[in-house]
Amino acid sequence: MKTTPFQNNFKNLFNAGLYLKHRDLLFAISILLMIGVLIFPVPAIILDMLLSISISCSVVILMTVLFIEKPLDLSSFPSILLIITVLRLSLNVSTTRLILSNGHLGTSAAGHVVEAFGYFVMQGSIVIGTIVFAILTIINFVVITKGSGRIAEVAARFSLDSMPGKQMAIDADLSSGGITQDEAKKRRKVLEDESTFLGAMDGANKFVRGDAVAGLLITFINFVAGIVIGVVQKNMSFDTALHTYTILTIGDGLVSQIPALIVSIAAALLVTKSGDKGPADKEIFSQLAGYPKALAVSGSLAFFMAVIPGTPAAQFMIAGTILSVTAYLLYKTKLPLEQTKKSEDSISVQQKRSEQADDSIPNIDVIRVELGYGLLSLTNEKASSSKITDQIKGLRKQFAKELGIIIPSVRIQDNAQLGAEEYILKIKEIEVGKGKLKPNKLLIMDPTGNEIKMHGDNTIEPAFGLKAKWIDKIDREEAVLNGYTVADPSTVVVTHLSELLKENISELLTYSEAQRLGTVNKGFAK
Repeated sequence: MKTTPFQNNFKNLFNAGLYLKHRDLLFAISILLMIGVLIFPVPAIILDMLLSISISCSVVILMTVLFIEKPLDLSSFPSILLIITVLRLSLNVSTTRLILSNGHLGTSAAGHVVEAFGYFVMQGSIVIGTIVFAILTIINFVVITKGSGRIAEVAARFSLDSMPGKQMAIDADLSSGGITQDEAKKRRKVLEDESTFLGAMDGANKFVRGDAVAGLLITFINFVAGIVIGVVQKNMSFDTALHTYTILTIGDGLVSQIPALIVSIAAALLVTKSGDKGPADKEIFSQLAGYPKALAVSGSLAFFMAVIPGTPAAQFMIAGTILSVTAYLLYKTKLPLEQTKKSEDSISVQQKRSEQADDSIPNIDVIRVELGYGLLSLTNEKASSSKITDQIKGLRKQFAKELGIIIPSVRIQDNAQLGAEEYILKIKEIEVGKGKLKPNKLLIMDPTGNEIKMHGDNTIEPAFGLKAKWIDKIDREEAVLNGYTVADPSTVVVTHLSELLKENISELLTYSEAQRLGTVNKGFAK
């Protein structure tokens, strides 16, 4: 059977994808309709449907709050709270309009939902209905709304105060390589969203508080103005007017206060989740079940209350039995878990010990000078100025003073595989330079680069590549008089090491060294 163009258009109109595509437009229309309900009169049958939607939406919000993992999963809650409050107030105004205009027609003037709530709570007594309504209002206004508002206010303040410290912690983790740049962005975004959410919740709780106050005022207006209109304008007897408008007023108050109470509970649950992750039932029951002794003591108290004369023994016995059996079952369940945890802890301790044993392996030397066996005498020179170890100490001080960098300790080690007069310089186990020395002679160089006219062994100075000669120590004065630069073997090695460190300074300035440098600078500043 072929479909007509009209049928095709009709199917396309109700396509789900079309609704999803234009949900922004539908949302805007819904907000306009809420505002329209505030201004234009609404028939009772439509009002019944809207009141049912209001109650259902409140329950949906509460259930969503119970099942979310963390508060930021419902970061739009402040906006939801504003919308549901506007919906509830608009319906309250519509019911007020119907109560005051059609209340003389009977208790169904504002719709059957308001009438049903009024009769159900009042149970045939005006006093009972008034008291129950007052209690529900006090619970919502004084207990839940005030408490959740205070929690939201404190949480927002502490979140803003702690934000700089949290930002610094993220930066420190990023600098140390503990997290990547993308992870740091995500953590900063979560921190920003959390602060914004808590600030919005602090303000959104004022909606709930204002809604409770407005509900009380509207209820009072409905009650007083309804009786006056019924008696004065509609010629109703006082008893009939009191009975009719009390049912309508209490029913209208409950229809608005019960959803308000549900949403207030949802808001309180959301702000009290704090740092807990997971559904509310999981967190609450898992934490309460973690202490079976508390349940056992409570069960014992219930048994004690059962034997006190005048108390209902059966009820307390049942409560004590339930608590005691629950405590026993939780204890039996918890015992194997504790044993498993102990075994896991022992395994982790063994793993840590093995890691510590692995850590006992000597660390790699950052800077090392390896000497042939013929050069070991350089470490035992009698003159302090010629001792290689003292010259290396002076080199480190010079680097710290001139470059502001503390170079790591230099390890001097003999190497039997080298020639007697050879030495090797290594940075992080990589050979960066080597040379040969005459331990019992002096090295002379001409600063102008000309030929040296003294007797000696020709060589090349290792640090700068200049032409040089090894001469006997007794010829020192002659070399100085001729204007040559004279250096002992230890000075040659240290000068060579100094130039190589300057060339490879980027390998030495690691993050840990920079941290240590900052600590030292702080100490100098003090």
